[in-house]
Amino acid sequence: MAGLPPLAGLAHWLDTPRSPRTLAVWLSVYLLLAANWPLWRQLAHIGGGAPSLYMPSVLLMAILVMCANTAVLLLFAWSRWSKLIWLLVVVAAALAQHYMLEYRVVMDPGMLANALQTDAGEVRDLLSTTMLSRLAIVVLPAAWAMWRIPVLRMGVLSNAWRNLAMLVVLAVVAAVTIVASNRTLAPLMRNHVGLRYTMNPVASLYSAGKAAAKPLLTRNRKLVPMTAGVHLGASYAGQAKPPMLLLVVGETARADHFSLNGYPRDTTPELAARHVSNWTHATSCGTSTLASVPCMFSPLGKAAFEARSDDYENLMDVLQASGLAVFWLDNQPGGCKGVCDRIPHASAFKGLDAATRKQNCDGDECLDDVMLRGLDERIAALPPERRAKGVVLVMHQMGSHGPAYHLRSSPDAKRFKPECTNNSLADCSHAELINAFDNSIAYTDRFLGKSIDWLKAQQKSYEPAMLYMSDHGESLGEYGLFLHGVPYSFAPDVQKHIPWVMWISDDMRKRGKLAAACLGKSHDEPISHDNLYHTVLGLMDVQTRTYKPSMDVLNECRSPSDA
Repeated sequence: MAGLPPLAGLAHWLDTPRSPRTLAVWLSVYLLLAANWPLWRQLAHIGGGAPSLYMPSVLLMAILVMCANTAVLLLFAWSRWSKLIWLLVVVAAALAQHYMLEYRVVMDPGMLANALQTDAGEVRDLLSTTMLSRLAIVVLPAAWAMWRIPVLRMGVLSNAWRNLAMLVVLAVVAAVTIVASNRTLAPLMRNHVGLRYTMNPVASLYSAGKAAAKPLLTRNRKLVPMTAGVHLGASYAGQAKPPMLLLVVGETARADHFSLNGYPRDTTPELAARHVSNWTHATSCGTSTLASVPCMFSPLGKAAFEARSDDYENLMDVLQASGLAVFWLDNQPGGCKGVCDRIPHASAFKGLDAATRKQNCDGDECLDDVMLRGLDERIAALPPERRAKGVVLVMHQMGSHGPAYHLRSSPDAKRFKPECTNNSLADCSHAELINAFDNSIAYTDRFLGKSIDWLKAQQKSYEPAMLYMSDHGESLGEYGLFLHGVPYSFAPDVQKHIPWVMWISDDMRKRGKLAAACLGKSHDEPISHDNLYHTVLGLMDVQTRTYKPSMDVLNECRSPSDA
């Protein structure tokens, strides 16, 4: 081989059969160098930019990532399908690196759980030429090498004990490294929890496995009833008109981009013109729809909800059990995350006529105005005996769902220009990104204004009110982060600080003995999604042992007599 020309020598080297362990090590080295740039960049940032400060941490993490990735690859080094499985691992690593680079997210179980629930429309929003080029750069060299290099065949038992022996060696190397460098490694991992989820692809595979296994592990959970003894309160006795509550669950709206909360841009003129009540310091239960929506409708509160071992009936079950007419209307492709499974519900973008779909929809994604189409007919279709008592309608918005913020507002609502129209946010200026997001907030403001006007038109038959809050916030480049889904314990406030707005008609205010002066002010006390359950029950006068007056945000405005 020494006398061969360079290209011929390379071809001979590539054509030489290698053991599965050798290929696993080489592929692990390749992934270490080609698919871990988010990790190296983060370590450099933590180290302050000086190589002498961050290189020791880089070397330590390189050893650990190398050991972990090689161990993962060895788990599949058993058969002729090894190369195919390894190629899938490379593709997963390339995808994970792209999203970590593009949106500064980490591959924790919550993020992967959201990814597993992504539908075709959301996938389309995430596609970009940047993603395809990054995939090609990482995947194609590895695919070509794996196609060229033959695997050395050996017996099952011989291959098994060799793989096992190498796994033991890897475990020893990792353990020695951790023990020897604990003084450096322990504070690094403790103070920067997100680092463990940038170790690629082992973190992504771990998180995906944990997210996929969660439904299997929770399959035997029982549903704990919360509806025992539920009944309607005294306000329903001899009522002239039944109450109607429109509960709007927003998507990805940031409180600090609402002009109601002091944002310098006038993003919420419609809400301001309708003299709504506004809570300025509301926080979410999670940083993703999957985490927040089930939690906000739970009677347990964030801490107990996350620690639960069984499932519990939620706010919608309690309202349904009280005898009210309850309906959930979804404009969110991911659905209600199980909250509406036991009540009447529908998808807003199903069954639309061609003209409405052409005007409001792009594929299976529609602007939120579609939820106002045919709303009277939807209400009329609910059981009349329930409607006679009262109605609770939930609208689950598409809101400001990213990264395609420009698709979340209609052309006539785009007041801030130029806006980012690229799914690859790095290709847009910060100003264009903010313009696109603010246009989506302005569109939500207009949608809520129209919703209040619809409620006002119902006052001949109902005593209406509206409550709006977002499921979580969004990062728009702060601290180098984009989108949402960062683990709650170290997520920035912009992913947790949400808008909370209420409009209550005079009839509904009098029904609930709510002081007009109290409702007409801006409320600064801290509240959270934990307050939603109790606030809705208090407003609708639904009596149950699970209601806590201290958690009802309207309780401070409630007086013994009509004010």
